[in-house]
Amino acid sequence: MADHGVDERFSKTWTWMAVLAVICIVGGFLALLNPFGATILAVVLAGWIFLIQGVVQVVHAFRIRDWPGFIWSLGIGALSLIVGFVLVADPLAGSVSLTLLVAVLFLVIGVAKIMFALALKPASGWVWVLVSGLVSAVLGVMILAGLPSTATTVLGLLLGIELISNGVLFLFVALGLRKLGHV
Repeated sequence: MADHGVDERFSKTWTWMAVLAVICIVGGFLALLNPFGATILAVVLAGWIFLIQGVVQVVHAFRIRDWPGFIWSLGIGALSLIVGFVLVADPLAGSVSLTLLVAVLFLVIGVAKIMFALALKPASGWVWVLVSGLVSAVLGVMILAGLPSTATTVLGLLLGIELISNGVLFLFVALGLRKLGHV
């Protein structure tokens, strides 16, 4: 049995979810219209996140300098600062390394999905897992084959696709929340 008090609270939030959906969809289309700009923006944003994380990690390390893991904590912070600085200082070069990471990730996940599909083979739906794995692996190979030129657009395209996908998801959630208020 549903708790109507909770349903009512959720139904009142549907407009916020719809606004979030529109922001994601518009942002996604903007990223697809300018994948180079979106790639640079994503790299710079990642760089700042690494810089902030590095500062926090270094400060934390010095607050626990009597701990045996101090040097490791300090080292992680220093590496984060270096990565962040490199990404912010030269986002184009940073896009190459991040694109390489994404390509390898797609390739490894694709191979893992293929192996998983083969293990599932007698089960219904195993072909869809296989297709998904093949798509991931092929995307990984295509990105790797096009490096370094793919680095200027791949991250922006992936960001655009992810934002649109999230926006559609949030839109469906918003519509579902709206229906809660009419039940």
